[in-house]
Amino acid sequence: MQTEKVIDHIVKWLKDYAENAGMKGFVIGVSGGIDSAVTSTLCARTGLELLCLEMPIHQAPSQVNRAMNHIEWLQENYNKVSMTQVNLTPVFDGLIDALPAVENEESRFMALANTRARLRMTSLYYFAALKKYLVAGTGNKVEDFGVGFFTKYGDGGVDLSPIADLMKSEVYEIGRILGVNQEILDAAPTDGLWGDNRTDEDQIGASYDELEWAMKMQDNGKNPGDFEGREKEVMSIYLRLNKLNQHKMIPIPVCEIPAQLKN
Repeated sequence: MQTEKVIDHIVKWLKDYAENAGMKGFVIGVSGGIDSAVTSTLCARTGLELLCLEMPIHQAPSQVNRAMNHIEWLQENYNKVSMTQVNLTPVFDGLIDALPAVENEESRFMALANTRARLRMTSLYYFAALKKYLVAGTGNKVEDFGVGFFTKYGDGGVDLSPIADLMKSEVYEIGRILGVNQEILDAAPTDGLWGDNRTDEDQIGASYDELEWAMKMQDNGKNPGDFEGREKEVMSIYLRLNKLNQHKMIPIPVCEIPAQLKN
């Protein structure tokens, strides 16, 4: 990958899109992970306004510290970068108290994890409307179009996706060139939706390097039967999630009414 040229291409794309839309800049949720670190830095390099939101919900201190350190680094290196911390923990807890109890605690646990992402999306759009900003997405290609590892109308609810055509390994490569803090480059990827230290790999059952390989194998028409051992297992994991999460990756289905029924 011609990394420097890719960086310049994304920065120009971001700036052109915002200016053509008549918007002043971008707002982004900074989590302490590589994707939001790279995306926020690319936005900052446009020279337009950038608001970084840090939105903890029972967050692990290590994640909050990495996010705050990154925002401080951005402000030291780029103009027009501002920061707001919105503590969503009491909002989340209040919503839990307002919701009726359910028998299936496992389903409730998953629903509440996704609710965290949707509360953050709501906060991002509040500030976007307030300041005439665009909500910048942080999803990469493997997450958005491979295994669908994002929350529908949560972190998937954005105005534009600057890094969604980049594999995770390519995001890391860009992060190194941009000078993203080493603690972020070294941190295990996590969605931060569970209030603990579980990683993306813990949840998915495969690393991003493995998922990238499987995505490429799918493009080449391969299936689990073409492999043995761990490769067969990874291919099965990838294809299962790819099929399961298609509803996130395709446009919302519209029930089209035949013209004769409208007459």
